[in-house]
Amino acid sequence: MKTFKIIVLLTISVFSITLEAQNKSFDVKVEGKGEPILLFPGFTCTGDVWKDTVKELSKTNECHVFTFAGFGDVPAIETPWLTKIKEGVNNYIAKNKLQKATIVGHSMGGTLGLWLATDQSSKFKKIIVVDALPSAGALMIPNFNSETISYDSPYNQRVLDMDANSFEVMASQMAGGMSLNKEKHALIKEWIIKADRKTYVYGYTDLLKLDLRTSIAKISIPVTVLAATQPYGESVVKKTYEEQYKNLKGYSIKYAKESAHFIMFDQPKWLLKAIHEELQE
Repeated sequence: MKTFKIIVLLTISVFSITLEAQNKSFDVKVEGKGEPILLFPGFTCTGDVWKDTVKELSKTNECHVFTFAGFGDVPAIETPWLTKIKEGVNNYIAKNKLQKATIVGHSMGGTLGLWLATDQSSKFKKIIVVDALPSAGALMIPNFNSETISYDSPYNQRVLDMDANSFEVMASQMAGGMSLNKEKHALIKEWIIKADRKTYVYGYTDLLKLDLRTSIAKISIPVTVLAATQPYGESVVKKTYEEQYKNLKGYSIKYAKESAHFIMFDQPKWLLKAIHEELQE
C-alpha cells in the first residue's frame, strides 16, 4: 500500500510539472541588481530585442527580460493567448514580490504594460512605452469595432494555410518596413518565421481585439511614450498618438527622429538615453 501511495504521488507530481510546463506563458531571464524593470518585447520577438539595452540597464537595475509563449524557443500555449500572458505576468510579479517595478514595453509589449496598469496601477512605478498604442486594431482597421474581430476569419485561415515559402516572403516584406537598419532585417524576419504559426495568427487576433483607449483613463502612474516617426512622418504620428492616448492624463511623449518601429535598432543611443532619463525621475 505504501509503495502504491508513493507511485500515485509521483505520478501526480510529474503530471503537475508537465501541465505547468505546457501552460507556461513566457520565459524570463534576470540580469543585474537594483530596482526591478520588466522588459516586454513586441509580437514575435524574443527578449534578445532588448540585448543592448539590458547590457546598460543591468548595471543599475534588476532586469527581468521576457520572451512570450510561441516565440523563440518558448513552447506555444492555447488561446486566449494574450489573456494568459497577462495573468502569468501578474502571478510572476506576486511570486517574486516585484512591487513598484518599471515596465519597459516595445510594440505589443507596451500595450501589455498599459493593460496591466489599467487593472492595478499601484503595482508599478512607471511605464515606458516604446512605439505602442492602446489599440492596434483601431490603427489597422477602418471603423474599428473589437467585437467584430474573430479567430475564425478568411484572413486568419489564409495565413494558417500559407506554405513556408509564401510565409517567408511575407516575413521579409514585414521586416523590411519595421527598421531602417538593414542589418537587422534578417533577425526580425527570423523571429517572424520561427514563431509558432497558430500563435502568430491567433495571438495577433488577441492583440487586435484589445482596445484600451477608454480604460487607460484608469492609469494613475506616470507613462512615457517613445514614438518612432518613420515611415509616416512626425506630424502623422503625432496626430495618431494624440488621438489614441487622449483619455490618459499626464503622459509625456518623445519622438525618435529617423527611426522606424524598432527604435532599439535604428536609434539605440537615443532610446537608452530616454529610458535612463525616465528611470532617474
